[in-house]
Amino acid sequence: MTTMALFTAIIITMILALVSFWFPAMTPDTEKLSPYECGFDPSGSARLPFSMRFFLVAILFLLFDLEIALLLPTPWASQLTTPLTPLFFSALIISLLALGLIYEWMQGGLEWAE
Repeated sequence: MTTMALFTAIIITMILALVSFWFPAMTPDTEKLSPYECGFDPSGSARLPFSMRFFLVAILFLLFDLEIALLLPTPWASQLTTPLTPLFFSALIISLLALGLIYEWMQGGLEWAE
C-alpha cells in the first residue's frame, strides 16, 4: 500500500514537471518583466536603505511573537504531575522578555521620532 502511494506520487510529480517544461510562457508581457507585476512604474530607486529603527521594531515584534510560541504548551504542561517546573520556566521567559522590553524602552529604541 505504501509503495503504491509512493509510486503514484512520483509519477504525478514527473508528469507535472514534464508538463511545466512543455508549456512555458513563451511571450512574457511588459508587465511581467517589470519589477512590480502589477504594472506599477517605480518612481524612485528600490535600493534605498531602511531606517535602523524599522529593523529594531521588526526584530522586537518577532521576539514577542516567538514568545507566544514558547508559551503555547504551558496550559498542557500545567497538568503534569510536577507542574511547577514548566510554570517556573514560563515565568522565567516572561520576566526576561519584560526586562528586555524595559531596557529597550529606557534606551529609547521604541521611539519613532527624535
